[in-house]
Amino acid sequence: MQTASLSTLPLPPASLPGGMPAPAVNATPLAMLDDPHEWTAFSRSLAGQPSCWESSVVFEGMHCAACALTIEDALRKVPGVLSADISAASHRGRIVWSDQATKPSGWMQAAARAGYPAVPANDAFANDRRRVETRQALWRLGVAGLCMMQVMMYAWPAYVAEPGDLAPDMAQLLRWASWVLSLPVLLFSCAPFFRNALRDLRHRRVSMDLPVALGMGITFAVSSLGTFEPNGIFGAEVYFDSFTMFVFFLLTGRWLELRLRDRTAGALEALMNRLPDSVERRGADGVFERVAVRRLSAGDVIRVLPGEAFPADGIILEGSTLADESLLTGESRPLARGKGGMVIAGSHNLSAAVVVQVELTGSETRFAQIVALMESASTSKPQLAQLADRIAKPFLVFVLLAAGGAAAYWWSHDPGHALMVAVAVLIVTCPCALSLATPAAMLASAGALARNGVLVRRLQALEAMASVDAVVFDKTGTLTRDAFALAEVQTREGISKEEALAMAAALAQHSLHPVSRALAAAGQGDVLQHGAWRVQEVQETAGQGVSGRLCVPGRPAPAVMARLGSARFCGVRPPATSALHACLSDDQGWIATFELQEDLRPDAEATVAALTAQGVQVYLLSGDLPESVTRVAHQAGIRNTRGGCTPQDKLAFLRGLQSQGHKVAMVGDGLNDGPVLAGAHVSFAFGQAVPLAQAQSDLVVLGDRLGSVAQTLFQARRTFGIVRQNLWWAAIYNAVCVPLAVFGWLPAWLAGLGMALSSLVVVLNALRLSTAIAPLESL
Repeated sequence: MQTASLSTLPLPPASLPGGMPAPAVNATPLAMLDDPHEWTAFSRSLAGQPSCWESSVVFEGMHCAACALTIEDALRKVPGVLSADISAASHRGRIVWSDQATKPSGWMQAAARAGYPAVPANDAFANDRRRVETRQALWRLGVAGLCMMQVMMYAWPAYVAEPGDLAPDMAQLLRWASWVLSLPVLLFSCAPFFRNALRDLRHRRVSMDLPVALGMGITFAVSSLGTFEPNGIFGAEVYFDSFTMFVFFLLTGRWLELRLRDRTAGALEALMNRLPDSVERRGADGVFERVAVRRLSAGDVIRVLPGEAFPADGIILEGSTLADESLLTGESRPLARGKGGMVIAGSHNLSAAVVVQVELTGSETRFAQIVALMESASTSKPQLAQLADRIAKPFLVFVLLAAGGAAAYWWSHDPGHALMVAVAVLIVTCPCALSLATPAAMLASAGALARNGVLVRRLQALEAMASVDAVVFDKTGTLTRDAFALAEVQTREGISKEEALAMAAALAQHSLHPVSRALAAAGQGDVLQHGAWRVQEVQETAGQGVSGRLCVPGRPAPAVMARLGSARFCGVRPPATSALHACLSDDQGWIATFELQEDLRPDAEATVAALTAQGVQVYLLSGDLPESVTRVAHQAGIRNTRGGCTPQDKLAFLRGLQSQGHKVAMVGDGLNDGPVLAGAHVSFAFGQAVPLAQAQSDLVVLGDRLGSVAQTLFQARRTFGIVRQNLWWAAIYNAVCVPLAVFGWLPAWLAGLGMALSSLVVVLNALRLSTAIAPLESL
């Protein structure tokens, strides 16, 4: 997904959620999006599904769960659209479609006809539209606030005057002044609510804007009739003050929700939109010219300036700098990158200009894989959110019926009061808080985890993670690193450890065995210090060792026939050690024994301790020898272990835990743990070990910090604590306020304040999850 490429995409004229047209950018024919060359800018082809594409778009004009369901219904009716998942919290959608039956313009026009224009998720003008949207919302709020204050000033005499104090002519003049001041509120500030309600009525559907618009319209109409006919059935009282107040409160809530959404659901979007719009590319004449990033291809040479993001994966040809790769690797510290060093798309150049040769672009980069995972998370729906979506429309129908029933009950007492009771019911029962309770918290938490190096592929994973009480670790590549580490070196008399290691490293460089790689890496410095040993007549015996003639050019000493490998291969007595080891020998016999240990991740012990402290049982399963597994488990502090496991054995053990009622999380490297990762309630994979697009896990750890597992468990439990608080708040709010409104004890302005505050409380509570993740040491 490429932000720059979208700057040239033809988009439909966008309208803002408030109904105000966006700036006229990209207002070219929508049919141009049907050009297959443009699809990769906002879509990706699905592996194993020919002709199928997955597009990520943002829908404008959304406010609630009912809006999301309406868009899904409209899109699914389009032939060729295979699935559509829309998130009410992030306003993002994931659409899977077949290019054999439809084109992007087809399903985008269907969404636009439903009243929700679609734009590519990473559109270059998204920030401009967001600023315009915020500015328009602020203008509407300002007009409502200014008029409200003036109307309250004119209404005040009627509240405090004693009978006979206020002359009828003066009272009527104050009513007319209030009516005039309420007109801008009705025509400008309320315009988005009326426009959306009319759109819903034309399409024979119900959304949260319909009861709100009805409440506004009824209040103004009743007050206008009381102004025009003071002796009529509605002439006893006017409600312009209530009308302007609840409009002001509703718009205040919407504006604050808009700002807070950018910090909660917008956190994921901020992480995804990291690539630059353009970059300097070297032409055939050697001169750099600025081009759109999507025009880059492998082999191009580009110049990346300080402060810019790297637009593609590549190798530095000239210069050196510091790179911020925190999103892509989980490493929070800047990393030095010099000539010959690799840089990755999405990381930031911090200190100096560098010249880079492009190797991978577009969907082939690691950044594109990360974006695909994050987009999947931003459009997925947890079970609680799906339940809220299902009840949203029936609940709104119930609201309309309840308001009608309340009005009918009070009509015989006072028609004006009856209609205001109906207005209070319409306003106070709007289920905004209920629909936001779960997705706002989940998206805020997913954004915080992404900044911490953990990608949530499906929001349902956080739901499952919160109830986990058993964590199963794979060993190699997960609890330990892929390589071995040198522990002890024992040598015969007259040979130093350094020289023995230099000889072993020279032989080990000719083998790909993990033990050989460990010795080669450990002896690099000693090779330089003790001479560059040369190896001749090298032979490797699979599974046993390497042999060859060792010599140092320039030395008078003859070449030495040496062997590196098992004690039997070297022809020496096995050493008295249970540790993994390799021996080195020559014509005179034993030279050295190198003891190796598996390189346990540095935070493995702290991670296990943190999980145990949270009441989780920790298990270690591995296909390695039981002795090796037990040794690593002892180092990490794990008591429950099993070695010699096949993938089928791991899956059987996992199902055994599940049959006992445990909620199990599996942590693997993603290479050979596919079945057990898929079988767990929730699964982790370390992104360095497997292509992200092929990972079978629910969560992907981008770096090598094992502590991210314990931090994610803590964050998931914290998230569902917040969700439960939000749901309880929404339930208590409706249980208290609805009866008050039905019995006529809740005026319309207070109902508007209650509705705005209920949604605001939910979003502010969810916002607490977007703060920094608790460090491992504090868990």
